[in-house]
Order: sequence, then structure tokens, then C-alpha cells
Amino acid sequence: MTLPAVTLVITTYNWKEALLAVLHSVTQQNTMPSEVIVADDGSGADTREMLLNLSKDFPVPLIHSWQDDCGFRAARSRNKAIASAAGDYIIIIDGDMILPPTFIEDHASNATPNQFIQGGRVLLSNTLSQEVIEDNRTISFWTSGLKNRKNIINSRLLSRVFSRISNTDKSTRSCNMSFWKSDIIAVNGFNNDFVGWGREDSEFVVRLLNSGLNRLYLKFSGAGYHLYHNENSRDALPENDQILNDTIGKKLSYCKNGISEFLN
Repeated sequence: MTLPAVTLVITTYNWKEALLAVLHSVTQQNTMPSEVIVADDGSGADTREMLLNLSKDFPVPLIHSWQDDCGFRAARSRNKAIASAAGDYIIIIDGDMILPPTFIEDHASNATPNQFIQGGRVLLSNTLSQEVIEDNRTISFWTSGLKNRKNIINSRLLSRVFSRISNTDKSTRSCNMSFWKSDIIAVNGFNNDFVGWGREDSEFVVRLLNSGLNRLYLKFSGAGYHLYHNENSRDALPENDQILNDTIGKKLSYCKNGISEFLN
């Protein structure tokens, strides 16, 4: 089976220690992506210097896509990174998602036309997260400090049985998703109007579904290990909920202020 050329996009903001652990897990992949783009939402110079040093010996091109720190603008940051991607297939993760060795292969092998993928996650305790960050501790099914432990099971048979089409924005987690780049461009990517945490991923999913795509909820395959962190501020939710509800109510499949900003 020929796998598509994959660009891995990693969203980050001022947590270089976690990002370093994530990038280490990328180097351990059975199947490497064609490139890695770090979508940086305004981190300081220490992150830039770390990535510059890593890029010298990284096994694939490691690209730093940076924008000014003007609040939480993950939507715009992802758009900027995706616009420059060379791969046909885009996997997006957060900068606190540790990848098991089959992660890239799992997503790429399930990439089919007219479909995008929602992956799962295993939640790590604060203590275990620190051990992973500081010592690159290996995680197994029996490791203490895991939530959603069953998601660590990787089985092609179980995945075929339990993965399902789920055409809803429920349980949307942009910390682990994948799409064809052409499908992203067709709906104009994420909506840059989202500033502040929340709903930018759900609104994006709604437009993809409105465009006629299916969402594959991938089970027992392609899960990541989510490091513990404090929750982001919910202050922007009223405004962001309004954007989401407008997209739902009008059945929109395209946003005006999206990835086209970086394509033109």
C-alpha cells in the first residue's frame, strides 16, 4: 500500500520542554512524515533557538512557522503552517501530544478520499507527564497514571471493528486529527476570526461535514499520549460559540477569513 506524503503540524506556545518530548517521539516513528511544521502561536526566542538547533540533525525537514503573540490564535497559526505544507495529507497535533511509534503510519494508512480522521488520546497524570518530559519515559498499557487506558491498545483487527463514521462535531479534539490538504483548502481552512480558546476546531469540522466529507472516528489506532496541563481560559467562549452557531445555523461550508490569507 502506498501511503500519502504526510506533513505533521504541531501547534505550540511557550512550552518548549513538552515540544521537545513530542519531537523526540516523532523521531521514533516507524514511518516518518515527509516534514514537520511547528505552528507557533507566538513563543519566545528560546523556542526558536531550540528548533533551529534540532533542525540541523532532524531526520526530516523541521520548519518553524511563527506568528506574533496576540492572544490565543491557534486557528490562524494552523492555517499559516498548513498553507506552506508540501504534503498531500496533513496530521495536526498539539505540542503536548506524545506519539507512539505507529502514529503516523496509523493515520496515513487510514487516509481515504472524502474523509477526515478524528484520533483518540490517552491522558497522562501530572506526575507521569513530568517523567515523560524530563526522562522520555516509555509508556505502556501497565504504566500508572493513565486515563482512557484502553486507547493505548493498537490493533488492526479491533480498529477495523470499532472505528466508525461519526458525522458530528461531538468529541472534536484538534490535538489529534488528519485531513487531505485539498479538503482543508476547499473550506478555507480554520476560521481566523477565532481568538481565545475554544470552538475553532468544532467549527472547522462542521464546515468539513457540510462540504460532504465523512469523519472517521479512529479507534484502537492512531492515539496519542496527552501530557497534563492546566486548562486554558474560557473567557472567549461566548463570542466563539456565536461563530460556531452561525456556521451551524447557516450550514456554511466556507469561511471568509481563513487559510486563503496565506495562499494568495
